[in-house]
Amino acid sequence: MTAPNTTDSTYYKHGFGLKGEIKETLVEDYHSALVEKLKAEGHTYRTGDLTIRLAQEFGFCYGVDKAVDYAYETRLKFPERKIYLTSEIIHNPRVNNRLKEMGISFLNGRGFDAVPPDAVVLIPAFGVPVADLEKLKAKGCILVDTTCGSVVHVWKRVERYAQDGYTAIIHGKFDHEETRATSSRATQFPGGKFLVLLDLDEAKEVCSHMLNGGSKELFLKKFGRVASPGFNPERDLEQVGCANQTTMLSSESLAVARLFGETMAKKYGPENLDTHFRSFDTICSATQERQDAVISLLEEGVDVMVVVGGYNSSNTNHLCEIAVLKTRAYHIEDAACIISREAIRHKPVGKKELTVTCKWAKEGPIQIGITSGASTPDRVMGEVIDRLVTVLAGKELMTNDKIQSTK
Repeated sequence: MTAPNTTDSTYYKHGFGLKGEIKETLVEDYHSALVEKLKAEGHTYRTGDLTIRLAQEFGFCYGVDKAVDYAYETRLKFPERKIYLTSEIIHNPRVNNRLKEMGISFLNGRGFDAVPPDAVVLIPAFGVPVADLEKLKAKGCILVDTTCGSVVHVWKRVERYAQDGYTAIIHGKFDHEETRATSSRATQFPGGKFLVLLDLDEAKEVCSHMLNGGSKELFLKKFGRVASPGFNPERDLEQVGCANQTTMLSSESLAVARLFGETMAKKYGPENLDTHFRSFDTICSATQERQDAVISLLEEGVDVMVVVGGYNSSNTNHLCEIAVLKTRAYHIEDAACIISREAIRHKPVGKKELTVTCKWAKEGPIQIGITSGASTPDRVMGEVIDRLVTVLAGKELMTNDKIQSTK
């Protein structure tokens, strides 16, 4: 493949055909022989009083795999070029730190003034807002787009809503990179509108306003920051279409959509529902599978659930939210968080600050369930499993990820 012409903006979204050349490096950085062995042995490890049970689905999803592959291919394709990422490529510190070691710079909201026209810019799995994409194209940068296909699927729905005059109701976190990118897909069209709602409680407030009226000023005081510019609740909530950030709690996304459908039916009559309300299932299948796997594991019964992943990972946080409803659950970033049998460092559900919980693992027979977010490498998962066995059973399973006897 010849070098791209850098006098014009060049856009890649299918990699560079270098997957074979980077395979060995990816295996070394992220693969875990221990995890593969335990998968083959029924997702279960037992020794003495300790049983560790892996969820049936966990770790890297297809979209994350693609994003990481493209980043490594890009470094190989352009060894002498300056390469930038508009933000973290995924929400996992191990992966992002590795990319920094490879000489990839993270912009993280610092703007594009320092980016030279001949630079290579990676677009992360979350995507970027339309305005940012246009700025990068205008500079003439080489763009490598790793946006997840599930995210693009949501964008298409939001764009169709805007084109047809429907306000996009987005169940998501307004400051999350993905939701920023998704909401921008509405406002690229004349008259396009959006409203981002964090949870079902906020959806109930909006639906109450739709049915019962209320102060526009109070509405905008609460929701103005998370709505499109010039948002008018009396005008812009007459026709709505529901979408969601792909990593949200799927049951809540469905509940939000149901609530808006019921509200529109009450306000305009069931016979007019199709004129005022649209909804499509834009829940990521990988997110759904990982949430379902945790629910299944909890139903079978575990004493403790350990959820592994970046603390700013939305899908990982939601896995812990599910788990904590049924048992003691701890969201940890890596193996170092398991201090001892007496102490574990973790991020409690709904909190930003880390805490240390004592006596987290009981004496005697104990079953520990374990899962990881869609942005967590299996290598990190393997290190956590090894640490659990070391702390709770007094034996090591790995030496530099070389499996010792599991008998």
